[in-house]
Amino acid sequence: MIRSVLIALLVVAVLGTGYWGYLEHQEKNAVLIQAENNYQRAFHELSYDLDHLHDELGSALAMNSRERLSPSLTDVWRITSEAQSDLGQLPMSLMPFSKTEEFLHKIGDFSYRNAVRDLDQEPLSEEEYEQLKTLYSQSGEIQDEMRKVQGMVINDNLKWMDVELAMAAQDNPGDNAIINGFEIIDEKAGHFSETDFGPDSGHITKTDEEIAERVEGLEEIDEQEAVDIAGEFLDRDKDFEVEVDTTGDGLAYKAYSLTIEDPDDGHDIYMDITKKGGKPLWLLEDRQIETADISLYDASEKAGKFLEKNGFESMALVDSKQYENTGVFNFAHMQNDVRVYSDAVVVEVALDNGDIIGYEGFSYIANHEKEKPVNQSLTREEARDRLNPALEVMEHHLAVIENELEEEVLCHEFFGTIDDDTYRIFINAENGREERVEKMDRAEPVYDFD
Repeated sequence: MIRSVLIALLVVAVLGTGYWGYLEHQEKNAVLIQAENNYQRAFHELSYDLDHLHDELGSALAMNSRERLSPSLTDVWRITSEAQSDLGQLPMSLMPFSKTEEFLHKIGDFSYRNAVRDLDQEPLSEEEYEQLKTLYSQSGEIQDEMRKVQGMVINDNLKWMDVELAMAAQDNPGDNAIINGFEIIDEKAGHFSETDFGPDSGHITKTDEEIAERVEGLEEIDEQEAVDIAGEFLDRDKDFEVEVDTTGDGLAYKAYSLTIEDPDDGHDIYMDITKKGGKPLWLLEDRQIETADISLYDASEKAGKFLEKNGFESMALVDSKQYENTGVFNFAHMQNDVRVYSDAVVVEVALDNGDIIGYEGFSYIANHEKEKPVNQSLTREEARDRLNPALEVMEHHLAVIENELEEEVLCHEFFGTIDDDTYRIFINAENGREERVEKMDRAEPVYDFD
């Protein structure tokens, strides 16, 4: 009897020890996964910052008004700070990367000094303008090398924890592809740092409050109505499994958040629909796209038909890009031959079978049906005279955009080139102000890692 009890206690102890070891192993794995995720996030944000930095420097070069140049240089300084912050979150303490940090510091110092001074009283000198051109060129080379490293990380599924372990153990760290790539970047930055630098433009995102204002007063829908709207929006005739949650914490509006299982292939589709009015805000299908079997043009046609089917009238395709095997298409509402960029939607199409796998309509919901500005005091020729003389104009449109004060303004939209770069510049049609300068993306290079 005693022997049986002892055996039972021993078995319990062994099982308990095994379970404790299993929990320790799981906890260790969770810590490693968390660390790897943090490294990957910081790395890809760093790559994005370097892309953004190069574009903003290019935009500053194309600007002809000093009132726009100062905010652009301020953005350059902010982006360099963000890049340095992301760099500090990578396991670089064991790997020399000081020359790149010095290069970023010099860009930030140059942009800050020139952003805070009064450029009306003391404009950039010819020497400083040449320094700005040099920074733009050099940041482009750093950007290109970083993209190569990023391509290797994605293509070969490289892990940052392997870098940390290799550097800590000094176990042939030179054989690590990430380390090799960063050493090339640092060596290149070392040459750039010897240069003497002297003593988003992006679309303004609509706020949650604006969306709430647009749907205020509309009839509130229930969960089943949200599911029905999703099925019609996605053009899904078959029954599908769906989970519905309610969002709204921290937002000015409430919405249903749907997780839909695609009945055709079993992948999940995520979608948000406003409670008031049942407006689809965005959708995303979570699946890998292995091949590109249809052209970007055919995909754009599918995107246009998707919008037309869902009641978007007078939409014009204004930009299209291909990211690996996905087509991304930007549409703007057309009003009397004027491109209304503030009433815009984005549609993503899978290039393997033409399915709509992404949609974003925040700007359209927030702005559509608002009265648009129509005052045009400046002619096309008068607006063209406000451009940088070095810009060779290729195309012109009238367009409505949002300015920095989140006001819709009518602009002359010019596409043009300086050297090998293409720019889009918006000149206010009422007062001639240079509202926005955007450097257009080039075609992405394809790197061979075999």
